[in-house]
Amino acid sequence: MSLRQAATEFRVQTRPRRFHDVTGEIADWAASQGMETGLLTLFLRHTSASLVIQENADPDVLADLMDAYERLAPQDAGYRHDAEGPDDMPGHIKAALAPGSLSIPLRGGRLALGTWQGIYLAEWRAHPHSRTIAAHLLGE
Repeated sequence: MSLRQAATEFRVQTRPRRFHDVTGEIADWAASQGMETGLLTLFLRHTSASLVIQENADPDVLADLMDAYERLAPQDAGYRHDAEGPDDMPGHIKAALAPGSLSIPLRGGRLALGTWQGIYLAEWRAHPHSRTIAAHLLGE
C-alpha cells in the first residue's frame, strides 16, 4: 500500500460557553476515506476557542470543566484587551490553556479513541460563532 492523504474543513455553529461534540462528523469523515492506519490532525482556526478530547459519558464532566475554566479566567478581571467585548480576553486565556490542535491515530479504519472519549470544540466566548476545524488525514 502507498501513503495517501485527505483534507477537509468542518464548520461548527457554536453556542456560547459550551463544549460542542464533533466526534461523529469527524469520525464518519475519517472512516469514509478508506484508510486502515494513519494519523488525523485537527486544527482549529481561531484564537478564542479550543479542541479537546474529553469524557463523553457523564455531562457533569463537561459542566465542571467549563466551570473550572470560568474560575481560571473570569470575565470581570479587568483585562486591558477588550476590543471585542469583555468576554474576548478570557476566551484568549482559555484557548492558551487548552489545545488548538489534536492528533488522533487511525487504526482499523477508525479513530483510535478510548471508550469514554469524545472530540469537543470548546467555545469560550459569550456569543455564538461560526468556527472552522481544518482536518488532515495521512495514512494507508
